[in-house]
Amino acid sequence: MGGVESRQILQKEHECLNSRDLVLRTLSFRNTSGRVPRQLWTLPWAQEHHAQALAELERDFPADLAGVNGYLKEKPVTTGSVYEPGLYIDEWGAQFHNLQRGVIGEVKEPLIIGEEWEDADKVHIPVAWLSLDKDRINRDCAASSRFCMAGACPRPFEQLQFLRGTEALFIDLALDNPGLHRFLERMHFFYCQVLEAWANTDVDALSIMDDWGSQRSLLIDPSIWRRVFKPLYKDYINIAHAHGKKMFMHSDGYTLQIIPDLIDLGLDAFNTQIFCIGIDKLTSFRGKITFWGEVDRQHLLVDAPVEAVKQAIQQVDRTLWQNGGCIAQCEFGAGGRPENVRAVFEAWQALHG
Repeated sequence: MGGVESRQILQKEHECLNSRDLVLRTLSFRNTSGRVPRQLWTLPWAQEHHAQALAELERDFPADLAGVNGYLKEKPVTTGSVYEPGLYIDEWGAQFHNLQRGVIGEVKEPLIIGEEWEDADKVHIPVAWLSLDKDRINRDCAASSRFCMAGACPRPFEQLQFLRGTEALFIDLALDNPGLHRFLERMHFFYCQVLEAWANTDVDALSIMDDWGSQRSLLIDPSIWRRVFKPLYKDYINIAHAHGKKMFMHSDGYTLQIIPDLIDLGLDAFNTQIFCIGIDKLTSFRGKITFWGEVDRQHLLVDAPVEAVKQAIQQVDRTLWQNGGCIAQCEFGAGGRPENVRAVFEAWQALHG
């Protein structure tokens, strides 16, 4: 077969792939002819400050992955708005104080203050999350050619911080506080129920999240992570795979120490700050897990020259792409420059069409 014919066949196959097929091939390292799947995350800040540029980005680089929305029959109980100045109380009862429109605030007064977690009953388990409108979810999935992701995202470590306070939680973990473990067992059981409910719909993937890294290391001792949290993630990933779903996970910061563990658990895609870790340190994971994007939000997307952004994407491609293993994803949030966000997707497009 001649070179021209080969290219024509590859181009035809490229055009026939829908977004769902493209993502699945990428996750299984079988993406030999399609482009790299795309996904842009945005905070309300981007819409408020760069509405036209954002609309043009979404028009020129349509997403291949999409969440399913409008899925609950019962509305969870919250107070305020998560992205507006003032007090926001989440579904669990954690109180966030927000000073800046378009970003998420911080918890200042923990809900659980008892040394033995004796006041943990003040926490509201958001059982409304189980009231899925499965017919609506399945209709939305059937009507879409995109890779559809569940509209729920368990986050045990972060939610514990919101309810207990970070410093107190770290002390409880170090001291192996029985009250913490009793509450975490309840939380984990509920999160498993949520994931089971979503796994029984027609979505393509479930997702979980926890920000585990500081700028230079894991936030807790890796041995504590493996003893306390790794078994939770194992259950979550097993639920997804038992129902034929993929599992995606997000975690900010330096997470190098736990990537081998997540691969061992069978995690399909990991969204983590690969530039914080160092691209060169990820070489051994090529072909073992899909890096679900992330581009440096501290420098590259904020104040770097456009050419530097494109060179960074080229480095990611050289290091991690193996007929898959990468998703062209980044976050357009506070301080991001529209031209730099655009450069991310232009660079991936130049590399793989």
